[in-house]
Amino acid sequence: MSTTVAHRQQAEVTLDTQTIEVIAEIEAQVVAPEQPTRVETTWAEADSGLWVANHGGYYGGTVDRQGDHFFVADTFGEYVGDFRSLDEAKARLTDRLHVLLPDVIRPTV
Repeated sequence: MSTTVAHRQQAEVTLDTQTIEVIAEIEAQVVAPEQPTRVETTWAEADSGLWVANHGGYYGGTVDRQGDHFFVADTFGEYVGDFRSLDEAKARLTDRLHVLLPDVIRPTV
C-alpha cells in the first residue's frame, strides 16, 4: 500500500494598510450581504368595492366590501377576517402575506 502526500509551498506576502482595508471591505460584502426588505403590497380596485392585492408581483388576495364591512381572503382564498375599515382590512392582509409568503423578498437598494 502506498500513499501520496502533496506538500504545498507557502509564500510570505507583505501587504500595505490600504490593501488590507480593501480586502476587509470585500470580505464584509461577501460575508454580510445587504439585508432583504419586505416587499411592498400594492392595491388595485378591480371593481366597485373589490380591491386586489399585488404582493411583490404575486396575487395576494382580495378585500371585498359588503355593506359596512370588509371581508378579506388571502392568496389561497382562505378567509382572513371581517373588518370595519378598508385600511384595517388591507393592513391585516398585508401582514398575513408576509407570514404566508416569507420568501417573497427584494434586496434593499
